[in-house]
Amino acid sequence: MSSSTNPSMIIPTYDDVLAAHERVKPYIHETPVLTSSRLNEMTGAKLFFKCENLQKAAAFKVRGACNAVFGLTDEEAKIGVATHSSGNHALSLSYAAGQRGIPVTVVMPRTAPQAKKDAVIGYGGKIVECEPSTSSREAVFAEVVAKSGADFVHPYNDPRVIAGQATCSKELLAQVDNLDAVIAPIGGGGMISGTCLTISNAAPEVKIYAAEPLNADDAARSFKAGHIIADDAPDTVADGLKVPLKDLTWHFVKNHVTDIFTCTEDEIVDAMKLVWKTMKIVIEPSSAVTVACILKNPEVFKGQRVGVIVTGGNVDLDKLPWMNK
Repeated sequence: MSSSTNPSMIIPTYDDVLAAHERVKPYIHETPVLTSSRLNEMTGAKLFFKCENLQKAAAFKVRGACNAVFGLTDEEAKIGVATHSSGNHALSLSYAAGQRGIPVTVVMPRTAPQAKKDAVIGYGGKIVECEPSTSSREAVFAEVVAKSGADFVHPYNDPRVIAGQATCSKELLAQVDNLDAVIAPIGGGGMISGTCLTISNAAPEVKIYAAEPLNADDAARSFKAGHIIADDAPDTVADGLKVPLKDLTWHFVKNHVTDIFTCTEDEIVDAMKLVWKTMKIVIEPSSAVTVACILKNPEVFKGQRVGVIVTGGNVDLDKLPWMNK
């Protein structure tokens, strides 16, 4: 890992990605790439869906969590790990810690989907609840770490996590030839940073796009402004995309992302439902933003071979977002 202009920030390298892939292989799935002739017709593009909804714990975040947990020394691992997360990183870190047999504590918003809370508990994680804002989450978490001394595995602003997430696009490049572009959701930026890390090194000709809810569009506004703009508590059905960029993820976004698109809440829900109906796979709203943004911007993707990162499939089946429509 190399230092950037900010001496406190360690930027992972492609060598870290290669090491991460070997480290996490025993604990993750190499997820399949699916296609849909119907969605290709609707978008005018050839879409290749990298299905991390079929990953362990039903989320790509298992990659980064496993890389962090299995990169700890035995001495560090004994104390355990901790994090704050709205859901998928929490359950993924709980899965990884369970595989290594070490303690894990996660701070979660009280409004986080029950399906994600249940998964954390099922994997052996301990939950400490906070209010649904970034400031509350970080304040409560500071208390947890002060008491336990556990290793903090940040949900996205952590070089170990980003190198782990980068293994997803590394697999995608091996599975699909001649991609023109890759699109992934953006919240805090862990997945998009990992995508940038892999693509910029292994396939620099491929364009990288990010997709974001209009109701939580701080990354898009940051991209236009040229500096981080952070919202504290945005309200969107895409619960995994509510957190702001941080210095490390911003480094990748500003240097490698071609554009960031946004979509409305209705467009997210409609895209989620469309994928369920058309492809017969369960994706969560945070994954559906990519499909919504491709449908909204067909001129950008028409005639292109596009890798679409499907980030997760953790959905509360008793509270599907279209039930209230």
